[in-house]
Formats: sequence, C-alpha cells, structure tokens
Amino acid sequence: MKINRIDHVGVIVNDLSAAKDFFLDFGLEVQGEWEMEGELINQVFGLNDVKVACVGLGTPDGQVWIELIKFYNPSDEREIQQTFANTPGIRHIAFAVEDIEAVVAKLKKKGTKIFSEILHYEESYKLCYCRGPEGIILELAEKIK
Repeated sequence: MKINRIDHVGVIVNDLSAAKDFFLDFGLEVQGEWEMEGELINQVFGLNDVKVACVGLGTPDGQVWIELIKFYNPSDEREIQQTFANTPGIRHIAFAVEDIEAVVAKLKKKGTKIFSEILHYEESYKLCYCRGPEGIILELAEKIK
C-alpha cells in the first residue's frame, strides 16, 4: 500500500459565490463546477436528501485542488464559528507563494483580515496568516532562497 499525495481539500461554505471570488482573487482557477443530488451523494455524506453545489479550484500547475461545497439540502444555517489556534480540527490551509509581500498587499487591499505582518521563521520561510471568507484560515509561506 502506498499513499501518493493529498488529492484535495473540501471546504463547506454558506456563501459559495463569495468563497469562489475570494479564491479566484487569490490566484486559483476554476477547474470545474457542478451540482449533485441523489442516492449516491446521500451515501457519500451519510445524510438524507442531499443537494450540493460545488466549485473545484486549483493552481495553474494543477498541484493544488480545493473543493468548495454549498449544501442546499440539508441546510445548516448556523453562524460560522471562528476557530482559535488551539481549536481541535483542521486549523488552516497552507499555500506556498512567490513574493509574499505582493500577495499580502493584494489581500489587504481586498479587506482580508491579516493576523500579523510577515514574519520570518528561522532563515527558511517568510510566513503570514490571514482569514478568508467564512473563517477559513490561510497560511502563506515563501521559502527564503
């Protein structure tokens, strides 16, 4: 048995359009959009009467795939729970970027909440954390050459 890589990350969102726009502005590209319903998707999610809309977004080189999922049914309209650094579960999605200063400036201009200025991790990375739509935390990392 061999695990090759993570195939994709699925993110459940309430506002599919806003999440899609955020990741498009960030630099990802739409790889596909679709809706699903029926018995198979009910079994996949372990829920009844499922109807979802999905947007697959990826990097131009095809190395990263994020699947944004909006549940029309069954709906969960609870308020988004903001997590903290020590909240159990998946904490963030990390992106390797080039020119972190330009990426952060672009995000700031769009009103994205930046947790801190760009920090240096030892002599190997420049790092910055921000919060995207619906509380999604992104880590931006630029390898220092």
